[in-house]
Amino acid sequence: MLKKITLFSMLVLFLATMSGAAFAAGKIAYVEVGRVLQESPQVKAVKEKIRKEFSKRDDQLVSEQKKLKKLREKLQRDASIMSEAEVKRLERDIIARSRKLKNTQSEFQEDLALRQNEELGKLRKVIAEVIVKVAKKGGYDLVLESGVIWANDKVNITKQVLKELKKKN
Repeated sequence: MLKKITLFSMLVLFLATMSGAAFAAGKIAYVEVGRVLQESPQVKAVKEKIRKEFSKRDDQLVSEQKKLKKLREKLQRDASIMSEAEVKRLERDIIARSRKLKNTQSEFQEDLALRQNEELGKLRKVIAEVIVKVAKKGGYDLVLESGVIWANDKVNITKQVLKELKKKN
């Protein structure tokens, strides 16, 4: 039994030493992808493109919200001087417009999220290509993007990736 434990311990020690040596031989870097997504000119261009694409619908939603608010204010202000039929008609109109607005807002949000995800998916591919280019150029064996608790600034290639992305813009 003692012989098995000793043999197992030696095996674990050998594997730890080997993997440590292999790990030390490689050149490692990391990229702050969140920072790249915030600072790259491509992301800013995508945000502007989507803003322009959805601005007309957004303006229409804001306009409908204002109309609905005015109708509610009118009902609150004039209900006492309106006939019962007029009050009921206005209440039904407000309810119908509220439902329609809620559905339109929901549709808008879904379309916006879908479009953003589509554009960010394309952009992530471009960013990945640039990271690989920088890694190959720098002779790195491994590039990490998350899960790094601490690393020396010498292995942070985020600035180089941003520089390459700016060249692509």
